[in-house]
Amino acid sequence: MSTIDRFRMDGLTVVVTGASSGLGAGFATSLAGAGANLVLAARRRERLEDLAEKLRVDVGVTVVEADVSDPEACARVAEEALAAYGRIDALVNNAGLGSAVSALKETPADFRRIVDVNLNGVFWMAQACAGRMGQGGSIVNVASVLGLIAPRFPQAAYAASKAGVIGLTRDLAGEWSRRRGIRVNALCPGYFDSEMTAEEGETLRAMVGEQSMMGRFGEQEELDTAMLFLASPASSYVTGTTLTVDGGLAAY
Repeated sequence: MSTIDRFRMDGLTVVVTGASSGLGAGFATSLAGAGANLVLAARRRERLEDLAEKLRVDVGVTVVEADVSDPEACARVAEEALAAYGRIDALVNNAGLGSAVSALKETPADFRRIVDVNLNGVFWMAQACAGRMGQGGSIVNVASVLGLIAPRFPQAAYAASKAGVIGLTRDLAGEWSRRRGIRVNALCPGYFDSEMTAEEGETLRAMVGEQSMMGRFGEQEELDTAMLFLASPASSYVTGTTLTVDGGLAAY
C-alpha cells in the first residue's frame, strides 16, 4: 500500500457525531471523499438528512438522530451502524457545546449541560463504538486548544470539558490500544469558522490575529486533513496523542 493509499477509507465505516453543521459536516464530507461509509449522528435530523443527500452519491450514509449525553442513544447509534454496514472502523467524536459566560454567572444547569455533551458524551460514544470495533479501529476525540491553554474569554465549562477529553483520551488509549487494537487520539482545533465561534464575531477574530503565530482563523480543510490522518490507517502507529491544529495559538 502506498503512502497516499493509507489515507483512503474505501469500504470502512465511520461514525461522526455532531455532524449536522460546522466542523462535523466538514469532517463527514472529507471522509466521504476518502471512500468511507458514514453514520451521521446529531440532534437536528433535518440537517443530517440534507447533508446525507449530498454525500450519498458515492458512499453509503446512514442518519441517526441522537443526543450523545444519553448513553442509550449512543448505543443505538453504534447498533444502527452495525445494522447498516456490519462494522465500525472509526469514530469521530465531534459533538460539542460551548458558551462564553462569566464563571460567577454560569448556572449549575448550564455547566452540567456542557460537560454532559462535551465530556460524558465523548465517553458514552467511545464506549458504545469500541465494544463493537475490531482490531485496527480508530477513535478521534475532538477536544480544543482551550483544553491546553487559558481561554481568552470566560469559558469555564467548555475549557474544563475539553481538558477532560484530553485526559480521557490518554486513559482509553492505554486501555484499548494493546488489548483491543483500537487507537484513541485527541484532535485539538484552534479557531475555525463555526456556529460556536460566530457568536464572538470580530472580537474573537481580532484576538486570534494578534495572539497566534499565523494570525488567522483556520480553514476547514486544514483541520480535515489532520482528522483524516488520525481516523485512517495512515496513523496506524499513533495512539494516546493530542494533535493540535491551531495556527500556533498554544505556542505563541
